[in-house]
Amino acid sequence: MKPWDVAVVGEIFADHVFTGFPRWPRPGEEVVAEGYVRELGGGSVNTACGLARLGRRVRLVGLIGDADFDWFEHRLSEFGVGVGGIRLEADGTGITVSVSMRDDRTFFTYPGANRGLPELLTVPAVIADLAAARHVHFAMPLSRELAAAILPVLRAAGCTTSIDVGHTPSWLQDFDNVATCREVDLFLPNAAEATLVCGDASAEAYIAWAAGHGLARTVLKRGAQGALCVADGTLNSVPPPPVDAVDTTGAGDAFNAGLIDAWLDGEPLGLALERACICGALCSTAPGALAALPHSPQLRTLRERTYRS
Repeated sequence: MKPWDVAVVGEIFADHVFTGFPRWPRPGEEVVAEGYVRELGGGSVNTACGLARLGRRVRLVGLIGDADFDWFEHRLSEFGVGVGGIRLEADGTGITVSVSMRDDRTFFTYPGANRGLPELLTVPAVIADLAAARHVHFAMPLSRELAAAILPVLRAAGCTTSIDVGHTPSWLQDFDNVATCREVDLFLPNAAEATLVCGDASAEAYIAWAAGHGLARTVLKRGAQGALCVADGTLNSVPPPPVDAVDTTGAGDAFNAGLIDAWLDGEPLGLALERACICGALCSTAPGALAALPHSPQLRTLRERTYRS
């Protein structure tokens, strides 16, 4: 039995989230936020904490500045995520400022220690750490060279894999990375990222692109429209549950956590979307990406109420 259900590797940030703006400011104009929260962030942290909340044994792998270790250790421990997979760098922790509206958000980011991730993933001990999990989720863009080196090793170790590269146009528009999308079990773009991949904003175009390039499964996160997937030739579309959204920061990462959780339970992908959509929707009901991550009983209750009533 492997020691971890999921190893999550990727960029780690200190998030500064501003919420409650009446509108986006014009150049040179100041607007006042109604809410502010400082929180751990980055797709890797958000997904790892979401999975831990759902009862999974999680290994978080990444880089932070040594000055922030105590804060990260204390906050992650509240979710049951350890810091044993995190390495410390003299360079500071990455920082993201999130300006969040009710239905969308904008990020301003300084990479900091995350610049060292590609080198970190060449270290044999780190690769062995990932291989000790049932599933490995990459919350980062993998260069084609790195993907070609690490994915076969993980597959040989019996790991399934997923990737969410975030809004990285250079990666999404590079044809060489199509092979990486095909080699992982789950490629998890949102609608804007899928548009960059296939050059068309319609869901139909992305589905056709995925089929044409040999992806065994197609997943598309559609925000307020829910999500869709194609598996075994069957299209499934799932709406999100009705919630009072406050801040959408991290909702896509929470979706990933719900989907991976269901994947590990062996649920068909169409049904797994329900769990994923609930996690994403509930995440948006409080400022920051971590405060409203659901526990399993909460998820089951809302699932019955939304999709079974």
